[in-house]
Amino acid sequence: MDTALADQAPTTTTPSTEKKAIFTLTAKAVDQVKEVMKGQGYEGYTLTVRVVPAGCSGLGYDLNLMREGKPGDILFEQDGIKIATDPVSVKYLSGTQIDYQVNDTTAGFKFENPNAKSGCGCGSSFSV
Repeated sequence: MDTALADQAPTTTTPSTEKKAIFTLTAKAVDQVKEVMKGQGYEGYTLTVRVVPAGCSGLGYDLNLMREGKPGDILFEQDGIKIATDPVSVKYLSGTQIDYQVNDTTAGFKFENPNAKSGCGCGSSFSV
């Protein structure tokens, strides 16, 4: 899974719809996103979460911080974080919970996705 949080060129967003949450962030995930935003000077940016072609199972997750979402994105907010996703990703992300986990050797975002039917051995991709 690509969990890089990076600055992107500004875009103009015409919200297709403002909706209630398609997926949710746990308190730990919210705290981590806010910490990265503050530490990197990205306050006020939008967290974009998308499903992209990746890995041996076919699909992966892409998280980024952007000034704004892309035209046609579906926008919502959770705990003061503006969130955007594209209409194609909605069918894969619906009902997903995103957590931030830290253990002895790794730290990263973990997706609990009820739509994923299987995943690859390394945990970086999934299929539906």
